[in-house]
Amino acid sequence: MHELVYFGRSLPWIFIDTFGMFKQYKIQGNKVPSLREQWDCAKFVLLSHFTVELPQIWLFHPLAQFCGLSTSIPFPTLWTMAYQIAIFFVMEDTWHYFSHRALHWGPLYKAIHKIHHQYSAPFGLAAEYASPIEVMILGFGTIGCPIVWCAMTGELHILTMYIWIVLRLFQAIDAHSGYEFPWSLHHFLPFWAGADHHDLHHEKFIGNYASSFRWWDYCLDTDYTPEALKRRRENKATVSKAQ
Repeated sequence: MHELVYFGRSLPWIFIDTFGMFKQYKIQGNKVPSLREQWDCAKFVLLSHFTVELPQIWLFHPLAQFCGLSTSIPFPTLWTMAYQIAIFFVMEDTWHYFSHRALHWGPLYKAIHKIHHQYSAPFGLAAEYASPIEVMILGFGTIGCPIVWCAMTGELHILTMYIWIVLRLFQAIDAHSGYEFPWSLHHFLPFWAGADHHDLHHEKFIGNYASSFRWWDYCLDTDYTPEALKRRRENKATVSKAQ
């Protein structure tokens, strides 16, 4: 299922980049990935899926069942699935923010995270283009957080987990798409991160560490957006005047 969703969701972005569709919405319009770059990226990601992520997926089921994962009927209600998935998004975003920020510390960046920043203008397929160690570290947020929830509450159904994985993959791929649309989700949910948030991280190599939401970057002053930079300049000017 993981391969089908990952490459299936990446496929529209490949067509969009290849045929020059929606050029006016491309965030870094002068950096369009070539087919060769996308093919090389796909091969690397596929290798990572089978050597790193597949063992994690195999281990998930027995571990989750040990913690109380349900695989039987009745299925959970829509409300139950919705609030649990919302909690998973918050948990994963928190884990991702602090882990990702740690990976930007000099030695860890050079040893682990530098691979992911090979593409300063991200594209959909590059969402999981990373070193095996990084895949395991950040992947814990997606796989481990639901297990922690299940261990604490004893309430998690396999159907909820499948839907969560699909939505998380969609979020990661779309955040790396490199396109900002008038209908992008953050225009309706201002705290949602989106492609414009993460694209700046790849372009500038700093700030915007969170995956799904903007609040950690805002609260901890790692928000790297034009608005945030303007706010910092104004605050600095205010402090200078006060002195």
